[in-house]
Amino acid sequence: MNLYLIETRTDGLAEQEVERRLQSIGAQAELLEAQASPDDGRIYLILLADNEQQARAAFTPTNLPAELVKQVRLVGQDLETVRQRKAKSNYLVEWNLPAGLTMEAYLTRKAERSPLYAQVPAVSFERTYVCEDMTKCLCLYDSPDEQTVLQAREVVGAPVDKLTKVHNIR
Repeated sequence: MNLYLIETRTDGLAEQEVERRLQSIGAQAELLEAQASPDDGRIYLILLADNEQQARAAFTPTNLPAELVKQVRLVGQDLETVRQRKAKSNYLVEWNLPAGLTMEAYLTRKAERSPLYAQVPAVSFERTYVCEDMTKCLCLYDSPDEQTVLQAREVVGAPVDKLTKVHNIR
């Protein structure tokens, strides 16, 4: 099984309706988590599926637009930990990775710098989903506020292209 990021928008639907639609995700995939951003009406879903076609087919019954579908790699937690802690994340950082960065170089940098998060104890780095095509990554945090997330990113020397308050809906 592989992990797939699907980004969608709610188009003004009530959260209960979005949750109902997410329940229709087909048996071809498992919905690992769905983080919603009420401020901009976006939802970031992570599905487990054999391939991209299965992930897309499983998402189709929701009747929500799949604006982005990409295979991702989980960094920082294992699947069981995500299942247990997915509701802990309340901030999502998007970082558009620089051209030429390899997965190996990214993972080495992440391993070297992650211990620096200890300098900002108020924030907890939860996990990252890195697109396998190395175009971007999504980093999830549990933090009291945006400023603390920004401070943590500065300490580890990681850019922020977009910072979004989120909450888990599935």
